[in-house]
Amino acid sequence: MLKVGFIGLGNVGGKLAGSLLRNGVDLTVRDLNADIAQPFLDAGAKWADSPREMAEQVDVLITCLPSPAASAMVMEAEDGALAGLGAGKIWAEMSTTDKDEVLRLGDKVKAVGAEPVDCPVSGGCHRAATGNIAIFAGCERSTFETLLPLLTKMGRRILHTGELGSASVLKVVTNYLATANLLSVCEALVTSKIAGMDMNTTYEAIRISSGNSFVHETESQVILNGSRDISFTMDLVCKDIGLFNDVANRAGLELELGSMFQRIFEEGQEKYGSRELSPNIIRRLEEKMGVEVLAPGFPAEMVDDEPEEPGYEVQVKGR
Repeated sequence: MLKVGFIGLGNVGGKLAGSLLRNGVDLTVRDLNADIAQPFLDAGAKWADSPREMAEQVDVLITCLPSPAASAMVMEAEDGALAGLGAGKIWAEMSTTDKDEVLRLGDKVKAVGAEPVDCPVSGGCHRAATGNIAIFAGCERSTFETLLPLLTKMGRRILHTGELGSASVLKVVTNYLATANLLSVCEALVTSKIAGMDMNTTYEAIRISSGNSFVHETESQVILNGSRDISFTMDLVCKDIGLFNDVANRAGLELELGSMFQRIFEEGQEKYGSRELSPNIIRRLEEKMGVEVLAPGFPAEMVDDEPEEPGYEVQVKGR
Protein backbone atom coordinates (compact mmCIF):
# COMPACT_ATOMS: atom_id res chain seq x y z
CA MET A 1 0.00 0.00 0.00
CA LEU A 2 1.29 3.47 -0.90
CA LYS A 3 2.06 5.73 2.04
CA VAL A 4 0.50 9.12 1.42
CA GLY A 5 1.19 12.55 2.86
CA PHE A 6 -1.39 15.36 2.60
CA ILE A 7 -0.53 19.02 3.20
CA GLY A 8 -3.43 21.48 3.29
CA LEU A 9 -6.62 20.48 5.12
CA GLY A 10 -8.83 23.39 4.10
CA ASN A 11 -12.28 23.35 2.49
CA VAL A 12 -11.29 21.03 -0.35
CA GLY A 13 -8.12 19.42 0.98
CA GLY A 14 -9.75 18.30 4.20
CA LYS A 15 -12.50 16.51 2.31
CA LEU A 16 -10.07 14.81 -0.07
CA ALA A 17 -7.88 13.72 2.82
CA GLY A 18 -11.00 12.45 4.56
CA SER A 19 -11.81 10.25 1.55
CA LEU A 20 -8.31 8.77 1.65
CA LEU A 21 -8.58 8.03 5.36
CA ARG A 22 -12.08 6.61 4.97
CA ASN A 23 -10.75 4.25 2.29
CA GLY A 24 -8.00 2.84 4.48
CA VAL A 25 -5.01 4.76 3.09
CA ASP A 26 -1.87 5.00 5.25
CA LEU A 27 -2.09 8.77 5.69
CA THR A 28 0.15 11.44 7.21
CA VAL A 29 -1.24 14.99 7.40
CA ARG A 30 -0.04 18.52 7.97
CA ASP A 31 -1.59 21.99 8.03
CA LEU A 32 -0.48 25.36 9.39
CA ASN A 33 -3.57 25.18 11.59
CA ALA A 34 -2.84 22.11 13.71
CA ASP A 35 -6.34 22.20 15.23
CA ILE A 36 -8.07 21.24 11.98
CA ALA A 37 -5.76 18.23 11.69
CA GLN A 38 -6.93 16.78 15.01
CA PRO A 39 -10.00 14.92 13.66
CA PHE A 40 -7.74 13.19 11.14
CA LEU A 41 -5.29 12.21 13.86
CA ASP A 42 -8.16 10.93 15.98
CA ALA A 43 -9.25 8.79 13.02
CA GLY A 44 -5.83 7.20 12.62
CA ALA A 45 -3.74 9.57 10.50
CA LYS A 46 -0.18 10.44 11.49
CA TRP A 47 1.31 13.93 11.83
CA ALA A 48 4.47 15.35 10.24
CA ASP A 49 6.34 18.19 11.89
CA SER A 50 7.56 19.57 8.55
CA PRO A 51 7.03 19.11 4.80
CA ARG A 52 10.52 17.61 4.59
CA GLU A 53 9.76 15.04 7.28
CA MET A 54 6.54 14.11 5.51
CA ALA A 55 8.21 13.77 2.10
CA GLU A 56 10.86 11.50 3.59
CA GLN A 57 8.23 9.18 5.09
CA VAL A 58 5.72 8.79 2.23
CA ASP A 59 5.53 7.48 -1.32
CA VAL A 60 3.10 10.14 -2.56
CA LEU A 61 3.10 13.72 -1.29
CA ILE A 62 -0.11 15.67 -1.99
CA THR A 63 -0.37 19.44 -1.65
CA CYS A 64 -3.75 21.21 -1.71
CA LEU A 65 -3.12 24.86 -0.89
CA PRO A 66 -4.78 28.25 -1.46
CA SER A 67 -2.20 29.85 -3.77
CA PRO A 68 0.90 29.23 -5.91
CA ALA A 69 2.94 31.11 -3.33
CA ALA A 70 1.81 28.74 -0.58
CA SER A 71 2.81 25.71 -2.66
CA ALA A 72 6.20 27.25 -3.39
CA MET A 73 6.79 27.82 0.31
CA VAL A 74 5.86 24.25 1.20
CA MET A 75 8.12 22.84 -1.49
CA GLU A 76 11.13 25.18 -1.39
CA ALA A 77 11.51 26.33 2.22
CA GLU A 78 14.60 25.23 4.12
CA ASP A 79 12.61 22.40 5.68
CA GLY A 80 10.42 22.01 2.59
CA ALA A 81 9.25 18.95 0.75
CA LEU A 82 11.88 19.10 -1.99
CA ALA A 83 14.53 18.27 0.59
CA GLY A 84 12.70 15.03 1.43
CA LEU A 85 11.65 13.83 -2.01
CA GLY A 86 13.69 11.27 -3.93
CA ALA A 87 13.65 8.49 -6.49
CA GLY A 88 10.39 6.57 -6.76
CA LYS A 89 8.31 9.23 -4.99
CA ILE A 90 5.48 11.32 -6.49
CA TRP A 91 4.50 14.92 -5.80
CA ALA A 92 0.80 15.46 -6.60
CA GLU A 93 -0.23 19.12 -6.73
CA MET A 94 -4.00 19.26 -6.16
CA SER A 95 -4.13 23.03 -5.69
CA THR A 96 -5.67 25.33 -8.29
CA THR A 97 -2.49 26.96 -9.50
CA ASP A 98 -0.51 28.45 -12.37
CA LYS A 99 0.83 26.22 -15.15
CA ASP A 100 4.22 27.94 -15.24
CA GLU A 101 4.61 27.52 -11.49
CA VAL A 102 3.73 23.82 -11.72
CA LEU A 103 6.35 23.39 -14.44
CA ARG A 104 8.96 25.30 -12.44
CA LEU A 105 8.43 23.22 -9.30
CA GLY A 106 8.03 20.10 -11.41
CA ASP A 107 11.55 20.56 -12.82
CA LYS A 108 12.89 20.72 -9.27
CA VAL A 109 10.96 17.59 -8.31
CA LYS A 110 12.40 15.73 -11.32
CA ALA A 111 15.90 16.94 -10.41
CA VAL A 112 15.75 14.99 -7.13
CA GLY A 113 14.44 11.87 -8.89
CA ALA A 114 10.75 12.12 -8.08
CA GLU A 115 7.78 12.51 -10.46
CA PRO A 116 5.44 15.54 -10.52
CA VAL A 117 1.69 15.49 -11.26
CA ASP A 118 -0.76 18.37 -11.32
CA CYS A 119 -4.14 16.92 -10.41
CA PRO A 120 -6.70 19.56 -9.41
CA VAL A 121 -10.31 18.64 -8.72
CA SER A 122 -13.59 20.01 -10.05
CA GLY A 123 -17.18 19.65 -8.88
CA GLY A 124 -17.50 21.47 -5.57
CA CYS A 125 -16.80 20.75 -1.92
CA HIS A 126 -19.98 18.71 -1.50
CA ARG A 127 -18.74 16.20 -4.07
CA ALA A 128 -15.22 16.24 -2.67
CA ALA A 129 -16.74 15.15 0.63
CA THR A 130 -18.46 12.13 -0.92
CA GLY A 131 -15.66 11.03 -3.25
CA ASN A 132 -17.85 11.93 -6.24
CA ILE A 133 -15.60 14.65 -7.64
CA ALA A 134 -13.77 14.90 -10.98
CA ILE A 135 -9.96 14.87 -11.03
CA PHE A 136 -7.71 16.05 -13.85
CA ALA A 137 -4.16 14.65 -14.00
CA GLY A 138 -1.28 16.08 -16.01
CA CYS A 139 1.80 13.84 -16.03
CA GLU A 140 3.63 11.04 -17.77
CA ARG A 141 1.31 8.14 -18.57
CA SER A 142 3.34 5.73 -16.42
CA THR A 143 3.04 8.08 -13.44
CA PHE A 144 -0.69 8.34 -14.02
CA GLU A 145 -1.04 4.56 -13.95
CA THR A 146 0.85 4.43 -10.63
CA LEU A 147 -1.28 7.18 -9.10
CA LEU A 148 -4.66 6.08 -10.51
CA PRO A 149 -5.65 3.67 -7.68
CA LEU A 150 -5.12 6.51 -5.21
CA LEU A 151 -7.05 9.04 -7.30
CA THR A 152 -10.05 6.71 -7.47
CA LYS A 153 -10.28 6.82 -3.67
CA MET A 154 -10.90 10.58 -3.91
CA GLY A 155 -12.88 10.98 -7.14
CA ARG A 156 -15.17 9.17 -9.56
CA ARG A 157 -14.28 10.78 -12.91
CA ILE A 158 -10.55 10.75 -13.58
CA LEU A 159 -9.19 12.40 -16.73
CA HIS A 160 -5.57 12.11 -17.88
CA THR A 161 -5.12 15.49 -19.56
CA GLY A 162 -1.64 15.03 -21.01
CA GLU A 163 1.69 16.47 -19.95
CA LEU A 164 2.48 18.22 -16.69
CA GLY A 165 0.70 21.59 -16.48
CA SER A 166 -2.20 20.66 -18.76
CA ALA A 167 -4.47 19.86 -15.83
CA SER A 168 -3.83 23.26 -14.23
CA VAL A 169 -4.81 25.06 -17.44
CA LEU A 170 -8.02 23.05 -17.77
CA LYS A 171 -8.87 23.60 -14.11
CA VAL A 172 -8.82 27.40 -14.42
CA VAL A 173 -10.77 27.11 -17.70
CA THR A 174 -13.55 25.22 -15.90
CA ASN A 175 -13.50 27.61 -12.92
CA TYR A 176 -13.76 30.55 -15.32
CA LEU A 177 -16.83 29.00 -16.92
CA ALA A 178 -18.33 28.34 -13.48
CA THR A 179 -17.86 32.03 -12.65
CA ALA A 180 -19.57 33.03 -15.89
CA ASN A 181 -22.47 30.74 -15.03
CA LEU A 182 -22.73 32.10 -11.49
CA LEU A 183 -22.91 35.73 -12.63
CA SER A 184 -25.50 34.95 -15.30
CA VAL A 185 -27.54 32.89 -12.81
CA CYS A 186 -27.53 35.83 -10.39
CA GLU A 187 -28.88 38.15 -13.09
CA ALA A 188 -31.48 35.58 -14.16
CA LEU A 189 -32.75 35.01 -10.62
CA VAL A 190 -32.93 38.72 -9.74
CA THR A 191 -34.67 39.49 -13.04
CA SER A 192 -37.19 36.70 -12.38
CA LYS A 193 -37.81 38.05 -8.89
CA ILE A 194 -38.50 41.61 -10.00
CA ALA A 195 -40.70 40.26 -12.82
CA GLY A 196 -42.92 38.67 -10.19
CA MET A 197 -42.06 35.04 -10.83
CA ASP A 198 -42.43 32.36 -8.18
CA MET A 199 -38.82 31.45 -7.33
CA ASN A 200 -39.46 27.73 -6.77
CA THR A 201 -41.03 27.56 -10.22
CA THR A 202 -38.20 29.66 -11.67
CA TYR A 203 -35.60 27.25 -10.33
CA GLU A 204 -37.39 24.27 -11.84
CA ALA A 205 -38.00 25.99 -15.19
CA ILE A 206 -34.29 26.71 -15.57
CA ARG A 207 -33.34 23.22 -14.37
CA ILE A 208 -35.36 21.42 -17.05
CA SER A 209 -34.49 23.84 -19.86
CA SER A 210 -31.64 24.74 -22.19
CA GLY A 211 -30.59 27.34 -19.62
CA ASN A 212 -29.59 24.69 -17.09
CA SER A 213 -26.03 24.25 -15.80
CA PHE A 214 -24.14 22.54 -13.02
CA VAL A 215 -23.84 25.93 -11.33
CA HIS A 216 -27.60 26.44 -11.44
CA GLU A 217 -28.24 23.00 -9.95
CA THR A 218 -25.84 23.71 -7.07
CA GLU A 219 -25.38 27.42 -6.43
CA SER A 220 -28.92 28.48 -7.25
CA GLN A 221 -30.02 26.12 -4.49
CA VAL A 222 -27.88 27.79 -1.83
CA ILE A 223 -28.94 31.23 -3.07
CA LEU A 224 -32.64 30.37 -2.91
CA ASN A 225 -32.47 28.60 0.46
CA GLY A 226 -30.58 31.55 1.96
CA SER A 227 -27.43 29.75 3.10
CA ARG A 228 -25.29 31.01 0.18
CA ASP A 229 -22.70 28.46 1.31
CA ILE A 230 -20.68 26.37 -1.15
CA SER A 231 -17.45 26.66 0.91
CA PHE A 232 -15.91 28.97 -1.70
CA THR A 233 -15.10 32.63 -1.21
CA MET A 234 -14.77 35.77 -3.32
CA ASP A 235 -10.99 36.02 -2.94
CA LEU A 236 -10.62 32.52 -4.39
CA VAL A 237 -12.82 33.46 -7.34
CA CYS A 238 -10.59 36.48 -8.01
CA LYS A 239 -7.49 34.28 -7.79
CA ASP A 240 -8.90 31.75 -10.26
CA ILE A 241 -10.11 34.39 -12.74
CA GLY A 242 -6.68 35.98 -12.54
CA LEU A 243 -4.99 32.66 -13.33
CA PHE A 244 -7.28 32.15 -16.34
CA ASN A 245 -6.64 35.69 -17.56
CA ASP A 246 -2.89 35.04 -17.25
CA VAL A 247 -3.16 31.98 -19.50
CA ALA A 248 -4.97 34.03 -22.15
CA ASN A 249 -2.69 37.05 -21.84
CA ARG A 250 0.47 34.99 -22.20
CA ALA A 251 -0.92 33.73 -25.51
CA GLY A 252 -1.73 37.26 -26.64
CA LEU A 253 -5.51 37.00 -26.24
CA GLU A 254 -7.24 40.05 -24.78
CA LEU A 255 -10.38 38.77 -23.09
CA GLU A 256 -13.62 40.73 -23.18
CA LEU A 257 -15.45 38.98 -20.33
CA GLY A 258 -12.51 38.03 -18.10
CA SER A 259 -11.68 41.58 -17.04
CA MET A 260 -15.37 42.28 -16.37
CA PHE A 261 -15.71 39.20 -14.15
CA GLN A 262 -12.58 40.27 -12.26
CA ARG A 263 -13.97 43.77 -11.71
CA ILE A 264 -17.33 42.47 -10.45
CA PHE A 265 -15.74 40.19 -7.87
CA GLU A 266 -13.22 42.83 -6.82
CA GLU A 267 -16.17 45.14 -6.14
CA GLY A 268 -17.80 42.30 -4.21
CA GLN A 269 -14.70 41.92 -2.05
CA GLU A 270 -14.63 45.64 -1.34
CA LYS A 271 -18.28 45.69 -0.28
CA TYR A 272 -18.60 42.38 1.57
CA GLY A 273 -15.07 41.24 2.41
CA SER A 274 -12.61 38.96 0.67
CA ARG A 275 -13.77 35.90 2.63
CA GLU A 276 -17.44 36.43 1.79
CA LEU A 277 -19.10 33.38 0.24
CA SER A 278 -18.98 33.65 -3.54
CA PRO A 279 -22.75 33.16 -4.24
CA ASN A 280 -23.35 36.33 -2.24
CA ILE A 281 -22.14 38.25 -5.28
CA ILE A 282 -25.90 38.32 -5.97
CA ARG A 283 -26.22 40.88 -3.15
CA ARG A 284 -24.92 43.60 -5.50
CA LEU A 285 -28.05 43.16 -7.60
CA GLU A 286 -30.41 42.48 -4.69
CA GLU A 287 -29.39 45.70 -2.98
CA LYS A 288 -29.61 47.69 -6.20
CA MET A 289 -33.18 46.51 -6.81
CA GLY A 290 -34.30 46.39 -3.18
CA VAL A 291 -35.21 42.69 -3.25
CA GLU A 292 -34.10 39.49 -1.55
CA VAL A 293 -33.97 36.42 -3.78
CA LEU A 294 -35.30 33.51 -1.72
CA ALA A 295 -37.67 30.64 -2.39
CA PRO A 296 -40.05 29.89 0.53
CA GLY A 297 -39.94 26.24 1.47
CA PHE A 298 -36.84 25.56 -0.61
CA PRO A 299 -34.78 22.69 0.91
CA ALA A 300 -32.31 23.93 3.50
CA GLU A 301 -29.80 21.26 2.46
CA MET A 302 -28.43 21.28 -1.06
CA VAL A 303 -29.64 18.30 -3.09
CA ASP A 304 -27.08 16.88 -5.50
CA ASP A 305 -28.77 15.64 -8.67
CA GLU A 306 -25.67 13.63 -9.56
CA PRO A 307 -26.14 10.06 -8.28
CA GLU A 308 -23.31 8.57 -6.25
CA GLU A 309 -22.89 5.50 -8.40
CA PRO A 310 -20.36 2.88 -7.40
CA GLY A 311 -17.08 2.63 -9.27
CA TYR A 312 -15.25 5.26 -11.23
CA GLU A 313 -14.73 6.44 -14.81
CA VAL A 314 -11.26 6.88 -16.31
CA GLN A 315 -10.78 8.91 -19.45
CA VAL A 316 -7.53 9.15 -21.41
CA LYS A 317 -6.53 12.26 -23.33
CA GLY A 318 -7.78 12.07 -26.90
CA ARG A 319 -10.60 9.61 -26.21
